[in-house]
Amino acid sequence: MTSRLVLAIGDLHIPDRAADIPAKFRKLLAPGKIGQILCLGNLTDKDTYDFLRSVAPDLQIVKGEFDVEAPGLPLSKVVTHGSLRIGFTHGHTILPQGDSDSLLIAARQMDVDVLVWGGTHRFEAYELEGKLFVNPGTATGAISSGWWTEGDAPIPSFCLMDVQGSVLVLYVYQLRTDENGVESVSVEKVTFRKEMPTPPVTDKA
Repeated sequence: MTSRLVLAIGDLHIPDRAADIPAKFRKLLAPGKIGQILCLGNLTDKDTYDFLRSVAPDLQIVKGEFDVEAPGLPLSKVVTHGSLRIGFTHGHTILPQGDSDSLLIAARQMDVDVLVWGGTHRFEAYELEGKLFVNPGTATGAISSGWWTEGDAPIPSFCLMDVQGSVLVLYVYQLRTDENGVESVSVEKVTFRKEMPTPPVTDKA
């Protein structure tokens, strides 16, 4: 049976801003568990591309602002799982970056129920006007080109989506480091249910 799990991952920036996907994440991303990968761009080295292809051969990629060696990549794509249309884009073309109104406009233009975007290197998930918006953050903890305060470095993260019909269950994996330098992976769960149109009531004769 093909796995219905969908991995959302992005802003890897290897080797420019990060050495690799964290070992604890690589262990979780074992081949055969994931059916499809939505990569939000800035996949800047072949070794990581090959690794993701080994995790799931169905690797869907959109263009990030640093994917200069892959000019043919689209800026956005749409896939369908169950009754949900899921759109994904890196996000650098949506301005202001991460703005909820701009993301809502993009979701409407793509005619999607779920919009996955990146670029900010921060995990986010929220509902707005019946749509789900998900930013999986950066899988490597790479610093973004924006301004970061000291001690406020990005937390490595990725998301898995499990779609059953009109319901999407989102699992958020974050790699946290305590004050002693010990790493651990935390998992949070978010559930989204698409609002289905109510069938018209007909009078029975």
